[in-house]
Amino acid sequence: MTDKKTVTSRRGMLKGAAVAAGAMSVPMIATAQTTTLRFQSTWPAKDIFHEYAGDFAKKVNDMAGNRLKIEVLPAGSVVPAFQLLDAVAKGTLDGGHGVVAYWYGKNSALALWGSGPGYGMDANMVLAWHKYGGGKALMEEIYKSLNLDVVSYLSGPMPTQPLGWFKKPVSKVTDMKGLKFRTVGLAVDVFTDMGTAVNPLPGGEIVPALDRGLIDAAEFNNASSDRVLGFPDVAKNCMLQSFHQSGEQFEILFNKSKLNALPAELKAIIEYAAEASSADMSWKAIDRNSQDYEALKKGGVKFYKTPDPILRAQLASWDKTIAKKAAENPLFQKVLDSQKAFAQRAGQWHNDYTVDFKMAFNHYFAKKS
Repeated sequence: MTDKKTVTSRRGMLKGAAVAAGAMSVPMIATAQTTTLRFQSTWPAKDIFHEYAGDFAKKVNDMAGNRLKIEVLPAGSVVPAFQLLDAVAKGTLDGGHGVVAYWYGKNSALALWGSGPGYGMDANMVLAWHKYGGGKALMEEIYKSLNLDVVSYLSGPMPTQPLGWFKKPVSKVTDMKGLKFRTVGLAVDVFTDMGTAVNPLPGGEIVPALDRGLIDAAEFNNASSDRVLGFPDVAKNCMLQSFHQSGEQFEILFNKSKLNALPAELKAIIEYAAEASSADMSWKAIDRNSQDYEALKKGGVKFYKTPDPILRAQLASWDKTIAKKAAENPLFQKVLDSQKAFAQRAGQWHNDYTVDFKMAFNHYFAKKS
């Protein structure tokens, strides 16, 4: 007769053997190797724009686990800011973060993703045109015509950019004539037509040029970037509202061969991270730009609304600029036609449906007389 202890022991041995056998029958799963992509922005490390690039990379890295890692470097780490597109196309960099207007010299039509009034569309509406109105296919056509091996994701509608920082505020169109002025993209042609002497400096070079008197005025982008880059240290007057870059957004670039080598699920993570970053960036911009705007005012910066005659002069110069560029470049005209068709429909809807938020703001916050 077998005692209870012996039965229990045998059962334990059999159970252990079964577990061991089961474990041996399960195939060994290899740990996936991490793919690391080297990604450079076109922004100085201290700029909020570089932070946006890092926000995008973090979203990808968090979702991809240890399968994919994007390492973000600031402008100039591998190539100068304006050489980013070529570096990504050639594979010197795996990807990058910038703006399409920087590639204006490659094909003037690329500046239409940011420069100019966009037929009355704001930046978010330009993104809507890009995704649903034919803009994406047109951009791919342009990059293909330039033999650029890149994939582009547009992300992050920028708030309307100021006319810029001035040593002396401008009050009439003639005040713009003769000014040594920094801008980029098609705004170069617009301001040149208005009589300024334009210098398209990269972001990191603007404040030193203002400080040394190499330029008289300059635009960059927003209260947060302008503050951290040091604009209030060299100029105390900022003119708000402008059409020159009222619909711009960021571009997230990847080398096409490197991107296509990734599994489908990782490519999907990158695409959806760009869209998530677009929303996150627009919310962060509202929070941070408004805080920095208040800080600049407390620091002694004087803000002025750009006079309507200067805004109308911008539109007139824009019309002349696009007429000339369209005559030189069929792709330029093709992009304009696509934007105009979308803007006429979407703009009418937007203007008819959108209430006057300034009325509500003034109701609650305007100083009572």
